[in-house]
Amino acid sequence: MSKILIRGAKVLGGEPQDVLVDGETITETGTGVEAGDATVIEAAGQILLPGLVDLHTHLREPGREDSETVLTGTKAAAVGGFTAVHAMANTFPVADTAGVVEQVWRLGKESGYCDVQPVGAVTVGLEGKQLAELGAMHDSAAGVKVFSDDGKCVDDAVIMRRALEYVKAFDGVVAQHAQEPRLTEGAQMNEGIVSAELGLGGWPAVAEESIIARDVLLAAHVGSRVHICHLSTAGSVEIVRWAKSKGWNVTAEVTPHHLLLTDELVRTYNPVYKVNPPLRTEADVMALREALADGTIDCVATDHAPHPHEDKDCEWAAAAMGMVGLETALSVVQQTMVDTGLLDWAGVADRMSVRPAAIGRLEGHGRPVSAGEPANLTLVDPAYRGAVDPAGFASRSRNTPYEGRELPGRVTHTFLRGRATVVDGKLA
Repeated sequence: MSKILIRGAKVLGGEPQDVLVDGETITETGTGVEAGDATVIEAAGQILLPGLVDLHTHLREPGREDSETVLTGTKAAAVGGFTAVHAMANTFPVADTAGVVEQVWRLGKESGYCDVQPVGAVTVGLEGKQLAELGAMHDSAAGVKVFSDDGKCVDDAVIMRRALEYVKAFDGVVAQHAQEPRLTEGAQMNEGIVSAELGLGGWPAVAEESIIARDVLLAAHVGSRVHICHLSTAGSVEIVRWAKSKGWNVTAEVTPHHLLLTDELVRTYNPVYKVNPPLRTEADVMALREALADGTIDCVATDHAPHPHEDKDCEWAAAAMGMVGLETALSVVQQTMVDTGLLDWAGVADRMSVRPAAIGRLEGHGRPVSAGEPANLTLVDPAYRGAVDPAGFASRSRNTPYEGRELPGRVTHTFLRGRATVVDGKLA
C-alpha cells in the first residue's frame, strides 16, 4: 500500500491539519507534515471524520438480489462515507443460523468496499416463536454481537426477556423494531390529522412507545443491553430519556429521513414516502433532532431499505415500505443538525461513527483520527450543494425520497484501512 498525505483538512471540524497514512494505519498528524513519496490529497476546507458506521442496513443478499447485493450495497455505503455496516437479518433465507451469517460475512470480505458485520435474527424465521441460534451465530466466524428481527417486532414479552438474558453471556445486544402488531394492523402511515384527511389506516405513536417502555423495563430487570431501532416519536424520546436517567443499558438510533421528512408528504400519495416506522409530524421531527443533539438518541442509522422499481412504482396500498439512505445520510445530517447549529462536526463523528461502533462492539472503527489508529476515514466537502440524482447511485435500487432535492455536503474520499474506496466522489 502506498502512503497518502491528506493535507490541510479540518479534523472533526477543528483547525486544519495534515494526516499521513502509511499502509493501514495513520502514522502522523499535525501541521507541516512532510509528504515524502506519499500521494497528496489537497483537502483545504474539507472535514476529515472517522469512517462512518451504520448499525442498520438492509443488503438483501441472500434472496433478494434484485433489490441489492452485498457488493452493490457496500459500494453505496462507501460513496456515503461508511467504512462499516451492520447487515440486517431479514434475508431469504433469514440470517438465523451460523451458516447464513457466515455467508453474509464472507460476501462482505469479498466485496471489499466496506466491512460487513451481519446482524443475527432473534427468532427462527423472524416468526417470534422460538429463539434462533444466538450462541452459534456469536461463536461463528461472523462473531455476531447484534441481534434483531427488524421488519418485525419481537412482540412476545417472554421471548424478548429470554433473548435479553441469552445475549448477556457474550455482551451482545438485542435491537428491537418497536411496533405493537395489533395496534398497527392495516397501517399505511402515521396516525394523525393527515391520515384522517386522506382516509389511510393509521400507525399510532403508542404502538412504538408501548414496546419501548416494555423493553427498557425488561432490559433493566435482567441487566442486559437493548437498542431501539429507528426511534420516530417524541414520546419514544421521553421514554428513552427516562430509562437512561435510571442508568439502564438502553441505546437508540434515528434515521436521516425521520430527522427531515414529515407525514405531510404523504398527501402526494407517492409511495417513495411509505416507510416503517412512518414519517411522523413536524413536532416529532423537532423532538428527534433535539434528542440526537443532547445524546438521548445515541446515533444515526440509515435503515437503508432498497426495493426494485416494481415494488415502489405502484399504488400506495400495494407499495413496499422503505427508502434507500446510505448515499444521502451524511448530507441529511449536515442539513438538519450541523447547518442548524444543533451539532458540530465532532458531534457528527460521535453520532455516526464512535457510538454506533461502540454499540455494535465493532473493533477498528469509530476510532480517533490520530497516529497509531486504523486509517478508516471519510473526507467531506461541506460547501458542496447539489440536487440528488438517483440515476447516479451505486445502490441497485433508486427508491430515494430526496430525488431532485438539493442537499448540502459531499463525500469526496473514503478510506478503508488506508485503501481508497472513493476518490473525488467516485468509486475507486
